[in-house]
Amino acid sequence: MRISVVIASKDRARYIERALASLDRQIGAPSFEAIVVDNNSTDDTKATVEAAQREYAFPITYAYEPEPNRGKARNRGIALAQGYIVLFVDDDIQAPPGFLAAHEAAHNAPNLVVNGPILNVSGYDRKPKPTMANYSRAFLCTCNVSVPKHALDAVGGFDEEFRLYGWEDTELGVRLREHGMRWAFAWDAYIWHIKPPGENTLETETLKALEKAKMASRFIKKQPSVRARMAAGAYGINLVRGKYLLPDGLLAFYAGLATAAGAPGFVRTFAKGQFLDGMYTRELIRALDE
Repeated sequence: MRISVVIASKDRARYIERALASLDRQIGAPSFEAIVVDNNSTDDTKATVEAAQREYAFPITYAYEPEPNRGKARNRGIALAQGYIVLFVDDDIQAPPGFLAAHEAAHNAPNLVVNGPILNVSGYDRKPKPTMANYSRAFLCTCNVSVPKHALDAVGGFDEEFRLYGWEDTELGVRLREHGMRWAFAWDAYIWHIKPPGENTLETETLKALEKAKMASRFIKKQPSVRARMAAGAYGINLVRGKYLLPDGLLAFYAGLATAAGAPGFVRTFAKGQFLDGMYTRELIRALDE
C-alpha cells in the first residue's frame, strides 16, 4: 500500500459520501486506501461508509473514536494506516481525478511534508483551477497534506491535548520540522474544499475563532518561540490592539455590517474578517492571562 487517506469526521455523512466518491474516480493513482474515523457522529456516517465499502473497489476502513477530538481521531487513523504515505484531507472535500497521483509524484525525495492548494468553493459544481491566491507557506495543513507514516510515528502524531478547534496541525508541523522533515508545495495536488455560504454563518465562525484562540495559548506555551508567537498573533502591537483598540461597539458595528443583506459582498467580507480577527485577538489575550 502506497497511500493511506485519513479522514476524521463528525456528523458530516453527506460530505463523506461525496469525498469517498471522488477518491473512487482517481486516475493513475498508486495503491491506496481510505480510513474514515467517525469522531462520535450522531448521523448516518457509519452506514454511509459501510455503503461505500460495498460500492467502491479501493479498501475503506471505518473506525470510531468516541471523544470529539481532531488530534485523537487522526491519530487513530495513523495507527490503522497501511500505506507508506499518510494523506490527510477534511471530510468536506472533493478530489480532482489526478489528486492522489500528484501527491505520489511530489514525494520524489525523502523526508518531505507535501502540501497542496486548497480551493474553497461554495458547492460541488464549482471546480476552478488553482491560482497564486491558493498558495500557502503553512508547513502542515490537515485539509490537504501528505506525510510519510514513519515520520508521524517518530514524533508521536498529533498532540491530543489540543481538544478544541485549531493549531494541532501547526504544532505537529513544528515537531516534524524539528525532526528533519522538509516542506514541499505541489500545485497539481489541489483539492476543492466545499464551503456552502449558508453553513458558514457568522455564529459558527465566531465559535471557531474563540476555540482557536484558546488553542493558540496552548500552542505558544508548548512552542514558546518568536515564530510561534507571530503565527498566533501573540506579539506586542497586536496584543495592544486587542486590549485598547477593539471595543465592544466597534466589534458590534463589524458584526452588523457583516450580516447586512444590503451591503456589497466585499464590504460584508471585510467586516466579517475584522470581526472574527477582533474576537480571536481578545480571546487570545484572555487565554494567555490564565
